[in-house]
Amino acid sequence: MPNETWQSDFTHYRLIDGVDVEILSWLDDCTRYAISVTAHRRVTTPIVLAKFRAAVKTAGIPASTLTDNGMVFTVRLAGLGRQGGRNAFEHELRRLHVVQKNGRPNHPTTQGKVERFQQTLKKWLRAQSFRPETIEQLQTLLDAFVDEYNHRRPHRSLPHQATPAALFDTMPKALPGDSRDRETHDRIRHDRIDKTGAVTLRVNGKLHHIGVGRTHARTHIILLVQDLEVRIINAVTGELLRELTIDPERDYQPRK
Repeated sequence: MPNETWQSDFTHYRLIDGVDVEILSWLDDCTRYAISVTAHRRVTTPIVLAKFRAAVKTAGIPASTLTDNGMVFTVRLAGLGRQGGRNAFEHELRRLHVVQKNGRPNHPTTQGKVERFQQTLKKWLRAQSFRPETIEQLQTLLDAFVDEYNHRRPHRSLPHQATPAALFDTMPKALPGDSRDRETHDRIRHDRIDKTGAVTLRVNGKLHHIGVGRTHARTHIILLVQDLEVRIINAVTGELLRELTIDPERDYQPRK
């Protein structure tokens, strides 16, 4: 689910005058949605904390985070951490009941999605005709990339090459402390509307036919199911096609 895990990492970038700066990214693991991408002289724990709080304001609180063992993220491998101490970022995660996950030392593939995102970002920056001279100019480029990446660039690893924003904005979000303990029956299914404009869904062992409309025949969709509550979303555009509560006594669920 979106917000079930956020991955974070930072990478280096050299301005046109040779000054080395760093780019910090927060990426939603499920949808690849780029929540925050910011440029800094040096990434420090106070910056990580500030940008995490800003990301929470725009995207909600994640159920967990996944990072490497850099000191800006965790002191668990340092003397302070072995004695039970935490840095400011770790204290914030504890305060918000967010589970902190860290990859094994010297094992960067654990954070493979954010690593790949950074590769895509750097490739895009190299392709630009304009090379930034200042952090402010670099941030302008980063904002343009994030807008393109989230809203217009089809993502090959997502269902039907949807954009990250299409899925992040429409799917139900995980919450701290409840992503594995909810008593409701939640599921996500990918399907395609048939030629009659309907899709089938089995609920409590009984098959139901849900009318969506002939205009959407053959459309690839995502069904978000929570007990009897169903949302049907266009897998490519993120458009909500229908929202309904299943009537267990009826086979066909007509549009009202």
